[in-house]
Amino acid sequence: MNQWKGLWDKYREIILYVVFGGLTTLVSFFSYWCFVDLFHIPYMASTALSWIVSVTFAYCTNRRWVFESRAHGLRAVGLEAARFFACRLFSGFLEMGLMFAGVDLLHINDKVVKLAANVIVILTNYILSKWLVFRKKRGVDESA
Repeated sequence: MNQWKGLWDKYREIILYVVFGGLTTLVSFFSYWCFVDLFHIPYMASTALSWIVSVTFAYCTNRRWVFESRAHGLRAVGLEAARFFACRLFSGFLEMGLMFAGVDLLHINDKVVKLAANVIVILTNYILSKWLVFRKKRGVDESA
């Protein structure tokens, strides 16, 4: 049992990121499916809408459970959220480019491309979140 606890302690952040990244992918894929198949919104617009839904979900879960943000107060949380959404905007454009290349240029099924693009986006987002958004600052009070 101590071995499992040791592994959990060592890899907790990565495990939680994979779990919540998977959930974010499900939110993204499900919302995309709803926009495309239920509401008949074109796939590029549906990709953008599903991005908004999934990034909002990702910010809430990453802030609370994955990176355990210590930012408090309107200004600190606002700056953190702005950094998060800016990084996700980058990966959102990456996803849009992958969707365009896969669907329009390579004529691959949009749902297959969506799933593959999300794997690349999850890896990109972890790196950006870890090093730019939720980085630990030594000796800095983030409660202002």
